[in-house]
Amino acid sequence: MSLFVRTIVKKRDGGTLSEGEIDDFVKGVTEGAITDEQAAALLMAICCRGMTTEETAALTFAMMRSGDMWDLTEHGFVGDKHSTGGVGDKSTLVLAPLLAAVGVKAGMMSGRGLGHTGGTLDKLEAIPGFQTALPKERFDQLLRDVGCALIGQTGSIAPADKRLYALRDVTGTVESIPLITASILSKKLATGAHAVVFDVKTGNGAFMAKAEDAATLGKALVETTRATGRKASGYITAMDRPVGEAIGNANEVEESIAMLRGEGPKDLRENVLLMGADLLVAAGVETSLKEARKRLNAALSDGRALEVFARLIAAQGGDASVCDDPKRLPQPVAHEEVAAASEGVVARVATRELGLLAIELGCGRARKEDLIDPASGFRILKKPGDTVAAGEPLLVIARGPATARKEGFAERIAGCFEIAPPGTSVSTLPFVVATL
Repeated sequence: MSLFVRTIVKKRDGGTLSEGEIDDFVKGVTEGAITDEQAAALLMAICCRGMTTEETAALTFAMMRSGDMWDLTEHGFVGDKHSTGGVGDKSTLVLAPLLAAVGVKAGMMSGRGLGHTGGTLDKLEAIPGFQTALPKERFDQLLRDVGCALIGQTGSIAPADKRLYALRDVTGTVESIPLITASILSKKLATGAHAVVFDVKTGNGAFMAKAEDAATLGKALVETTRATGRKASGYITAMDRPVGEAIGNANEVEESIAMLRGEGPKDLRENVLLMGADLLVAAGVETSLKEARKRLNAALSDGRALEVFARLIAAQGGDASVCDDPKRLPQPVAHEEVAAASEGVVARVATRELGLLAIELGCGRARKEDLIDPASGFRILKKPGDTVAAGEPLLVIARGPATARKEGFAERIAGCFEIAPPGTSVSTLPFVVATL
């Protein structure tokens, strides 16, 4: 029996793997010395048997060391955040420049849309000319000159994760808390952040629909990050309805600009303040969350945050004039209202289904080769608990130039809104479900 087969058997039988065994596994995966069949077998054993916090930290470290590790010490404190994804979640676009505006550097490496959730890079690339594929040298320059950076993931960061994720995707081992944790953190921590705040979504529009599953993942993310010597905090937040009103790419950028101007939806503002306050305290800029929120609110109200966003856009090759005139963003060619069939109270929004319908509209990709229509999207007008009259619009569809009209599409969207009789009491998740 080979040494690696012994490792598989050990975990299969519920044993705890040593740091050396985990290092050998990740090294073998990265170098190709371990076959897909062997790697898949250990992944399944981990999925079934779980991992301790120490094992998960060791796996995270090993995957992190499989590629480049960025040193950001020249910048002092650099904060980061991670959201597990949702529909309408554009808080990164607001948070990064807002942090920079109050003196906390924010270096964030983001991804594209995954499943029914939108991708930060797709939103940023709706800004004409905006470049996300930047090397470490440009990342450093952005932190020095602007105070924040929003770039895409590079192939040299945690390359072991790419192969392991591909295997998990075809072997039914994606939904494993230790493996999800290591996948997220190996990339997040390799980029050198000194503190990370986690936004773990729960509800019908989240990957972790059950609050207890979201809490388990959130706890693993926070504890494992702390085990690597970084500061970490987090929240379980509601995703039983979209965040904000805009779904899509250009229109989510427009909503972010409105927020940076001191306007915009209350739930998006709360999401941004929640994450930002933790990072201000972690950076030592403020000693209390209350004072941190005051500082952040001031930067939203007086225009400093929007000014930083304009500088960031220009520094990353984009058209910064969109901050003054959002209509310079890609614009839809047609709008269509989706009306309520009856009066009553919105009892439920099928958020995940809305996200999937947004992909059909051109907001995301069903296949890797699909093209995005940045002007397409939705604007949510009613959420759970809102009253609605018969014929009153629930949502507005925006069709971009590349989006063809589909028969029955509006009816499918209307089906995502459950309308209860007038006076019905509706139970929704509080925006902050729990603190990690």
